[in-house]
Amino acid sequence: MKINKLTFFSLFFTMLVFEVVGQESSTLTLKTPTGSLEGTLLYPASEKEIPIVIIIAGSGPTDRDGNNPVMKNNSLKMIAEQLSLNGIATVRFDKRGIAKSSAAGSDENNLRFEHYIEDANGWVNLVAKDDRFSEVIILGHSEGSLIGMVASRNNEVTKFISLAGSGRAAADIISEQLSSQPPFIVDQSSPILEKLKNGETYDSIPPMLYALFRPSVQPYMISWFQYDPVKELAKLDKPVLVVQGTNDLQVSAKDAQLLEGANANAKLVFIEGMNHVLKESPSDRQKNLETYSNPDLPLHPDLMKNVISFIRN
Repeated sequence: MKINKLTFFSLFFTMLVFEVVGQESSTLTLKTPTGSLEGTLLYPASEKEIPIVIIIAGSGPTDRDGNNPVMKNNSLKMIAEQLSLNGIATVRFDKRGIAKSSAAGSDENNLRFEHYIEDANGWVNLVAKDDRFSEVIILGHSEGSLIGMVASRNNEVTKFISLAGSGRAAADIISEQLSSQPPFIVDQSSPILEKLKNGETYDSIPPMLYALFRPSVQPYMISWFQYDPVKELAKLDKPVLVVQGTNDLQVSAKDAQLLEGANANAKLVFIEGMNHVLKESPSDRQKNLETYSNPDLPLHPDLMKNVISFIRN
């Protein structure tokens, strides 16, 4: 077959791109006192040391890819893939009790917010020993932002990235969410929240509030409520990037501004039209929510530009 000049250069370019974006995907395991956590290392082939980003998922049964049993959007998987294409390694992992890390999940009565922080620190210490990596960066999404900013006090961490992270303590957010409910719900929930904020459990939970304040989850809530994102971020003496979408249904511009104001090293970026799962979405609530279950919808095009620029600079 005769290969003309245009075909030759097309083949050469294809081979070159393959070399540049060649990457290794492997499973990493972090051993903890209650069992092993499983993660995915995405490593772009490189002859020199490169940065590595530890990606921390948000609340609930969210796995390493950003999915849960009822919603699949692949947001965190897409972040890892985009970073790899730009020469940056990543580790993303299933939280204890979730997916392939389910065995490490202790009984709900025994779970504490500090366990998530300890796990994040464990991943930091694990990858910091690997001489392929020039620096360790933490990226936390949603509740993972609070976990990440506390873990970023680890001396091995050089930078912290908050994606759609709240600027208010969890108790205040729950109180705000409940304020839109009928007055009797607000009246019943207020004393429960106050007692949990003071480190005490609450008996005789009303049936309508049982799922939220069930006795087995109260110890976790007590530990979680002690962390104020503004106070925690203020403790970091390293570069911070705060990214917030304008179409986020869960976290507001006010939250992002609170985080920015907490730390002189923080840079705030608003992304027009980005929602909580980091996709471009309409402002209409129902259409916005539909993107939460669309794994084919790409990340908002402006997100990774800002994240990659921050990591490199």
